[in-house]
Amino acid sequence: MTIKKNTVRKTALRQKAQLMSGSEIERTLVRLAHEILEKNGGIEGLGLVGIRRRGVPIAERLAKMIQQVEKKKVPVGTLDITFYRDDLSTLGPKPVVQETEIGFSIEDKKIVLVDDVLYTGRTTRAALDALFSHGRPSLVQLLVLIDRGHRELPVEATFVGRNVQTTDAEVIEVKLTETDGAEKVLLMER
Repeated sequence: MTIKKNTVRKTALRQKAQLMSGSEIERTLVRLAHEILEKNGGIEGLGLVGIRRRGVPIAERLAKMIQQVEKKKVPVGTLDITFYRDDLSTLGPKPVVQETEIGFSIEDKKIVLVDDVLYTGRTTRAALDALFSHGRPSLVQLLVLIDRGHRELPVEATFVGRNVQTTDAEVIEVKLTETDGAEKVLLMER
């Protein structure tokens, strides 16, 4: 009896369009930082939690921008959602789990959960499960750089950098200096 290993084939993607440049990402994050402050009445009881991978540098950038305006630091945490995903079996035989480092109590805090792209809603569902394993915030708001639609779960972002209509054959790639050595948002096609 032979057992076949599941092999995940990466389909070659071709660039269809550049949706945002580095300066457009920067301007969008400045706007989002101000929206966070406006909607939450300042930074009292506020915390930002970035979803690994690209949500983390976005959350850190937002915290710096908020600190420039408010002259106070906003706590920033990191959330790894690997064990909370409902597609864990498709991630390979040994998914790499990185540490969750929230670093502050989320109990009764207004938490802004930060991610790069909102698509089906499954990452957000997993992030909420992971977040609530650390305590019970008074409010959770979702911030995404790109909302591309195609929801499978009833998830809506409170703060959206840009809405982009896509097909299922298209993929959004967010490139950040901290993780990719480049700064842009690309629309890719399978």
